[in-house]
This record gives sequence, C-alpha cells and structure tokens, in this order.
Amino acid sequence: MQKAAIVTFRTTASYDLVICDIDGCLSPESHAPINGPALTKIAEHNRRAIADRDRPVVTLCSGRPISFVECLCRLLHNTLIPAIGENGVWLWGPADNSFERDPKITEEHLEIVHEARQLLRSRYEDKGVIQQPGKTASVALYHSDTDYLRSLQPEIAEEFERRDWPFRVSMTWLYINCDLQHVSKATAIDRLLDQTGIPTERVAGIGDTMSDHFMVQRVAWFGCPANAEEEITKSADYVSPHEEVEGVLDILDQLTS
Repeated sequence: MQKAAIVTFRTTASYDLVICDIDGCLSPESHAPINGPALTKIAEHNRRAIADRDRPVVTLCSGRPISFVECLCRLLHNTLIPAIGENGVWLWGPADNSFERDPKITEEHLEIVHEARQLLRSRYEDKGVIQQPGKTASVALYHSDTDYLRSLQPEIAEEFERRDWPFRVSMTWLYINCDLQHVSKATAIDRLLDQTGIPTERVAGIGDTMSDHFMVQRVAWFGCPANAEEEITKSADYVSPHEEVEGVLDILDQLTS
C-alpha cells in the first residue's frame, strides 16, 4: 500500500481547500445521470485554482468506494490534493496515484468486516438487499424500497452490538452504511491536512446529510445545497437556494467572491 506524497498548497483566497461530499452534492445519490456540464465548471475552477492560486481547490470526501472517488476527482481536474473515499478508509493521492488505507485499520478489523458481510448476505440477500461493490473495510446496503431498508437499520445495529463488533450503523438517503467506529470522514480529514500542511482555519466543507457532521468537526466554514437534511443545515454557515451540484457552484461563488 502506497503512502501519499506530501503536498503543500497555499492561495491568496480566504480558503485553500474545499472538501466536498459527492452524493447529494456533486451527483444524485440515486442512479440518475450526473450533471456533466456543471462538473465541467468545477473542473475549470480547479484548473484556475492550481494554476493561479487565487481560489481554493475542490477535493472530495465520500462514502463511495475509492475507485468512484478517484474517477470523479480526475473529472474535476484535482491533480494535487488527496481525496477521501469509503467514509474515511482511503486517501487517494492524485499527485502520485497513491492509495493509502487508514493505518489504524488492522487485519482483525478486516476480518470482522468480512464476517459482517457474510452475515448480512445470509440474512438479507434473498430479500433483495444488495451490498454495494467496491467497499474494502466497510459495508453499504441498498434496497429499492428505501422504507424497508430503513426499517432494518435498528436490528442490524443491535446485532452488531450483541456480537461486540465495532461498527457505526447509519442511514444516508438510500443506503445503510456500516463503518468501523474509529474511522470516519473526520479521521481522514485529519490525515489529509497532516499530509498537505493546510491548517483547519483555511478549509471549507460542503455536505448534505448527517454523515457529514464529521466534516463539520474539521473545517472552518461549512455550506449545504438546498436539498440537504434539515438537521445538518443547522451547522451550516451558508445554505444555497440551489440543489446538488448547482448548489455547490453557488457555494464556490460565495467562497471566491
């Protein structure tokens, strides 16, 4: 497993870095198409940020598998700042194509994740509950009936607690995420800032659900698109009147104006 290169980045703007969630911010959490033209505008923002150092670079922080995060990071022309995948498990370094798993995840943790995956498959797969492919140290569950899926969250959490498995079980708009308790977006942001040397007071964040409260803990300024959960907007410095990626573009305008 590679360790990301140390990258330093400073701008003349109020912030050097914007850490942005993907689902509900840059793309729908559903299988709906991504707004490509809007992402192109963010890519242009990043080109100018890296070339001119006059605005913050946008990087990603998502529960999605790191391969999806890497792909989107490339589309957004972030060639410099590490991106976060799988709710903090991975950092991908675009400067050197490095993949770094949180070093606090042990072989014992990976074995527990494997056992949890087997248990969940045996209990729920025949009921149409699918495990999102690509996760390596966590499990994400999906079902086309979101209400049914949501009803499973308490019993899954109770079963993990009964077995003394160290999972945090939470619900996004469409998925149940089963993450190791000591790994989160917050711990990954700590690793990212340590590698880049960017101080917290120079970092902004963008998110839309309560899973992003870990991000709120590690940034100096936080914004939400209009479609954000009401509870997370209580922590926001700014809530855009626009939804998803159009809201992100509006937030970037707020940060650079």
